Amino acid sequence: MSIQKWHPFSELDSLRKEMERLIDEFFPAKGLYTGPVWRKGAEDIAVPSVDMVDRDEEILVSVEMPGVEKDNIEVSLEGDTLTVRGTVKKESEEKEEDYIKRERTYSSFERALRVPVKIDPEKIKAVLRNGILYIHLPKAEEVKPRKIKIDIS
Repeated sequence: MSIQKWHPFSELDSLRKEMERLIDEFFPAKGLYTGPVWRKGAEDIAVPSVDMVDRDEEILVSVEMPGVEKDNIEVSLEGDTLTVRGTVKKESEEKEEDYIKRERTYSSFERALRVPVKIDPEKIKAVLRNGILYIHLPKAEEVKPRKIKIDIS
């Protein structure tokens, strides 16, 4: 019989995602982005869904970015706060016999996360693939796990 380690934050994250899904189902956001939204002044700011995984050598952050172009994303690390922000742009055009209809939709998104360990800022890497932004945050040498040799006396 194996004992599995309980991860309360993982369960809370699953609950948060399910609540966001239910809220989105009843109160859909504007534009391409369909995730949760918060008000900032007179505009809606989309809040992308995020996963943060603590690996031995790095923290891996995955941010959902459907329909967002690489040039419209900004990632920054200031102190222990990782911030991902940007803009979603959507343009559409319909042509009929007597009229042309053009629409442009712009919405912004922003997400700030506290990084739980010291990061080596020179080795940070971000990759946008299939609508998901993967941010690799390599741990600083002093916080990486080390194996300790056991001697027999």
